[in-house]
Amino acid sequence: MSGQERGVRAREAAGGAGGDGGAQDARRRDLESVERGLAAAVSSREEGLASAGNVHRGRNDPGGGGGGAVNRRTVGAMVPTVRRLLAFARPVRSLILLAVLLAAAGSVMTVIAPRFLSDITDQIQAGLSGSVDMAEVRRLMAVSIAILLGSLALSALEGVIMVRATQRTAQGMRSQIDRKIDRMPLAYFDRHPLGDTLSRVSNDVDTLSQTLNNSVASIITGLVTIVGSAVMMFVTEWRMALAGIGAALVGVVLSGALMGRSQRFFVAQQRQLGALNGHIEESFSGHAVIRAFNAEASAREEFHRRNDALFASAWKAQFLSGLMWPFMVFIGNFGYVVVCVVGAVLVLDGAVSVGVIVAFMVYIRIFTNPLGQIAEAATSFQSAAAAGHRVFELLDEEEMDDESAKAAGVPAVAGKVEFDHVRFGYEDGEEVIHDFSATVRPGQKVAIVGPTGAGKTTMVNLLMRFYELWGGQIRIDGVPTTDLRREDLDSLFSMVLQDTWLFEGSLRENLVYQKEGVTPERLAEVVEDVGLTELAAQLPKGYDTVLSEQTALSAGQRQLVTIARAMIADNPLLILDEATSSIDTRTEQLIQDALDALTRGRTSFVIAHRLSTIRNADVIFVMRDGDIVETGSHEELLAQGGFYAELYNSQFDQAT
Repeated sequence: MSGQERGVRAREAAGGAGGDGGAQDARRRDLESVERGLAAAVSSREEGLASAGNVHRGRNDPGGGGGGAVNRRTVGAMVPTVRRLLAFARPVRSLILLAVLLAAAGSVMTVIAPRFLSDITDQIQAGLSGSVDMAEVRRLMAVSIAILLGSLALSALEGVIMVRATQRTAQGMRSQIDRKIDRMPLAYFDRHPLGDTLSRVSNDVDTLSQTLNNSVASIITGLVTIVGSAVMMFVTEWRMALAGIGAALVGVVLSGALMGRSQRFFVAQQRQLGALNGHIEESFSGHAVIRAFNAEASAREEFHRRNDALFASAWKAQFLSGLMWPFMVFIGNFGYVVVCVVGAVLVLDGAVSVGVIVAFMVYIRIFTNPLGQIAEAATSFQSAAAAGHRVFELLDEEEMDDESAKAAGVPAVAGKVEFDHVRFGYEDGEEVIHDFSATVRPGQKVAIVGPTGAGKTTMVNLLMRFYELWGGQIRIDGVPTTDLRREDLDSLFSMVLQDTWLFEGSLRENLVYQKEGVTPERLAEVVEDVGLTELAAQLPKGYDTVLSEQTALSAGQRQLVTIARAMIADNPLLILDEATSSIDTRTEQLIQDALDALTRGRTSFVIAHRLSTIRNADVIFVMRDGDIVETGSHEELLAQGGFYAELYNSQFDQAT
């Protein structure tokens, strides 16, 4: 079992710290679509806002305005974030270097061209008092056009190479995140909302990729162009160069001040979008509950409140950053005026020709345009820095211990399970399992019962090492589970959970999930045992029908598929967590018979609130407040007249 598959099973089995059930998997794909749609909608409304879908928040950080301390920390994190981002680009540094050289060459050719324009203007001006040397004009024009076409070709090639380099970098980042998630403990997912993690993996990486692709090339080209045009201006006429560059530098200083003020609003914008994503996740996954309690109005009110907060911070961020471009245009036009005035004075003094003024008008445009591009790139880097901080924050999360040194594979398992003075608590520090000890013989069917919060599901999670123990030991056939690799431990278990998980694939693929060599005869036998034969016959393409939202399987049918999947897996240990909770009364007996056949000969752990379904268990562990308070068979426990009898009789009284 891969780490991702383990994560899916863990999310379903854990049900949060309280053990109340897993995430609503049937809605998970819809949630991802909603988040992508939200990011796209905001992006289309306000340029660059999609990159703000990257929020620095956790479960205990619900969002809000950008606080001073957080903002200063984020601004200070820009430089190390960029450094780490460049480290990710190390495998493609040769491509990036080639792109830089091409960009530099193209920029050099761009700044050379106006020199020929100056010569052409002087040739034409000379013709006012005599004849124009058209051959020389044509030669100069041909050289200018060739230079500009060469610059275009180099820039296009640089763009292609840069796209390849940035996409390779993003691909490598996604791969590392994927490997990271495989190595992260389940406790991380308890602390962070699903929407937050999805945003880190998708939106944040996309923001970084787009910034690398667009902004890095702009900065490289812009810097070379600025330096080249400045050199050419000083070579041509130093006084006009000082005037033009001085006017442009005023814009650089003021745009830097604008960028500094807008950064804190970018941080607030990203936090607010994260808060909105978290609200959407909760509302969408709990949609049925919201409708059942007639809470649509309050949910909409909360959505609008968070949406308005996002708009306020996003508007400020985009307004301030949006001022940069028109401001740089103004500075460019102001530079025109300065160059023309100074140039006119120099022409009247006979110091320069008219061609020099024409060339400087082009140079000042070449000089100021990259300033605007760099300002835009800096704006993008503001969002990308926060996105990168979130991605690297994920990559820096604590990992599970490396188990590569452990021997791979497990011997044949008889199925003896021992809980030896097990202690455990979640991260809030409160111990929920207190000195739990029990021994399960091979092939026994063990039922774990108790009121909500007693620790039933937690014990199963500990058995599969979804969490690490605080104390004690769990052994399978005398081998501590900590001595086994997690993937080897997973291979010993089949699970049927209360919250069904089906992926978008054919019925056959869902049934034989991760099990190779399943014959058609075996598949048909299992399908018949669980009562799915009629369903398979009714589907348009039988076993090859793709299960999707349009297939509209009932909750009971989905549960039947997961039960059949466990039967096909045929692992020596079995976990049934409320496995018949979604089955109607008519189907329950059929499923119970199939489960009895499934549990026969293998060690099984059954968690159920409906005590009538576990009367045939070999032994029943009755839990309360993290401890076993009673053990025995159904008849023995009823005869004792203790806590189990109280639970059983209360359910019987409710039923009657």
